[in-house]
Amino acid sequence: MTLFTPMISRRALIAGAAALPLTGALGSTAMAGAPKQATGNARFNRVTLGDFEVTTILSSTRPFKNPHSIFGLNASDDDFATASAAAHIPADQILFFFTPTVVNTGSELILFDTGWNAGDTTSALAEAGYTPDQVDVVVLTHMHPDHIGGLMTDGNPAYPNARYVTGATEFDEWDMSGNKMFESQMRPLAEKTSFINGGDDIASGITGMDAFGHTPGHMTYMLESGGKQLFLGADFANHYVWSLAYPDWQVRFDMDKEQAVKTRRRILDMLATDGVPMIGYHMPWPGIGYVETRGAGYRYVPHSYQLSL
Repeated sequence: MTLFTPMISRRALIAGAAALPLTGALGSTAMAGAPKQATGNARFNRVTLGDFEVTTILSSTRPFKNPHSIFGLNASDDDFATASAAAHIPADQILFFFTPTVVNTGSELILFDTGWNAGDTTSALAEAGYTPDQVDVVVLTHMHPDHIGGLMTDGNPAYPNARYVTGATEFDEWDMSGNKMFESQMRPLAEKTSFINGGDDIASGITGMDAFGHTPGHMTYMLESGGKQLFLGADFANHYVWSLAYPDWQVRFDMDKEQAVKTRRRILDMLATDGVPMIGYHMPWPGIGYVETRGAGYRYVPHSYQLSL
């Protein structure tokens, strides 16, 4: 017996499908779209620098309105709006990033700054594969709340096995200030803290550098391993456009605004001249980029894959 299978032309098949009602074509159950999700980011980003592993940690983000009340205090409304439009960012709001950095030297795990609170930072650390008890050293670049707020939790050190390092000038300036955050977060750890000056090493290949102005003793750090360098800039520049691209613009959070401008220009010139990548605590996530000169100012160029090779 011969079985005969009729041939159906592509044109007839299409015509037949077109004649079906939509419910028939899709079946009796309507197809629903996927639910919308809130915006978000992965909370860690890891690169290599010679023998070091360097991980930026997104502790938190915070939106603010009216950024011109923070940045460009000496710039006109028109100049601020023009600069914002040229960078394709709104002039009436900002999203702040708070980005501690973890450096695994192979012998020590070193955390630079601790975010607003311990919970945010330790949860991000967990996503990166670390636990608080694994942190050997906690380095404080300066004493603003978003950098020291995560030192303690429920009256106990958030990093129980760590020793602490900060700039001597910075600590001395805050020591007599009566600042509540300093007293609750930093004071209990003072006896476990080492105090350094610019040029001192906190570990092999990690050197402190004075960057005063943002705070009286604000410090930055240069990492060097395998013939490569990476600059931990902390808050020498607080925004990639309104601070870095326009270094002469005053920032409300800079305690000595004139000195902060001088420091900003000195560091930006070094980074642009030497081609050294930087990590900025408030730079766009994941916080790593390069600096190049642009007219009388500078331009921030986000990292892509250079440190992943």
